[in-house]
Amino acid sequence: MKSQTETVANDISGLRFLVVEDHGFQRWALSRLLTELGAKHVVCAADGDTALEIFRESRPPVDIIVSDLDMPGMDGMEFLRHVGEAGAPASVILASGLERSLIASVGAMVTAYGVALLGKIEKPTTAAKLAAIIANHKPLDADWGRARAAPRFSLDEIALGLKRGEFEPYFQPKMELATGRIVGAEALARWRHPERGLVGPECFIQAMEDGGLIDELTFAILNRAAQCCRLWRNAGVDATMSVNLSLRSLADFSIADGMMRIVSTNGLEPRHVIFEVTESATVANLGTELENLTRLRVRGFGLAIDDYGTGYSSMQQLSRIAFTELKIDPTFVKHAAEGRANMAMLESCLEMAYKLGIVAVAEGVENLAALELLKSLGCEQAQGHFIARPMEARDFMDWVQLPRTVTPELRDEPGPATAHRANVAPAPFNRVQV
Repeated sequence: MKSQTETVANDISGLRFLVVEDHGFQRWALSRLLTELGAKHVVCAADGDTALEIFRESRPPVDIIVSDLDMPGMDGMEFLRHVGEAGAPASVILASGLERSLIASVGAMVTAYGVALLGKIEKPTTAAKLAAIIANHKPLDADWGRARAAPRFSLDEIALGLKRGEFEPYFQPKMELATGRIVGAEALARWRHPERGLVGPECFIQAMEDGGLIDELTFAILNRAAQCCRLWRNAGVDATMSVNLSLRSLADFSIADGMMRIVSTNGLEPRHVIFEVTESATVANLGTELENLTRLRVRGFGLAIDDYGTGYSSMQQLSRIAFTELKIDPTFVKHAAEGRANMAMLESCLEMAYKLGIVAVAEGVENLAALELLKSLGCEQAQGHFIARPMEARDFMDWVQLPRTVTPELRDEPGPATAHRANVAPAPFNRVQV
């Protein structure tokens, strides 16, 4: 079997690297390590100013930047800010001797600037550390190009799509970590546009919020998701269904009645449905929101506080509203092992859910290490690409009834994007039958 270093060597010969390091020997050592791993295009810079000039003039563009942080003149942080402003599809590896918490902070900064963070290395840098990170590299050009060319739609186009029934739910499974059982699915809005194909929510949600169409979308997604939930429950899959609820919808005092009608018409009980609201959705018009959320709970619906830990006055909102789920923001899950602050936040979220007697659901599980960490900390449920990416309703039933195994090939993968279409189970548990 080939070693990881050998595998990387076969894969990176066509990639273009930029090494940014002020220390001459370390710059030479990094360049040599990359060459030994199979890189054929490595350019070095001793400071941020030189690196930025090389980065801007490189044709073809740089694929991976390996950058130090503490440098004279333009330091690594300023350099990476300029990289983000350029909007070019390069990935970054941070290599620094700074303490782990500082490297983690810079990692968060890099991501906030829109730069793809491939990984972080604490010096001294070794071939094994580089190989492990570079092995995760994926070309960004296609995704970056699509993001830059994200279609824009007028409110009239969106309204016509609603009228034609073109909006539908995609389902992302929620897994019970102790057993591997699928206990629910989050319904995520997608637009099957007749000309543009499948369109994500970033292209229409804000316009619907601003244009007064968000309630119509919520009811449409809830109706179709409820139909699917009834079918999978009739087939013996004991799983709930979650739907996102907009802040604007909480201003309507009739919202609970409307939700109840749709759920009842589709043969479900309120306990089968969970409405997810973000923390910020619980602080604007507090009286109205409290009344509507309380009414939904009185009717028997579940309530989840979404992206917990990122909003305003988190603990106060938990004390005001009878939530049944606490959904932990993906940031804390993704970076928990990289710094004490994120680990502390993750543990705090889990402890809060435990003390309140509500279910903790971790979002953004992208690899086996994150999943195993959550299990060790006693998290009850999780969702994320390692378990399964959002999938069409017709694929959910096939996927959820497949056995789940761990294989060496899947351990470092974020969950195959097309696993459900290929009829292959991507979830990470051994000999667990749903």
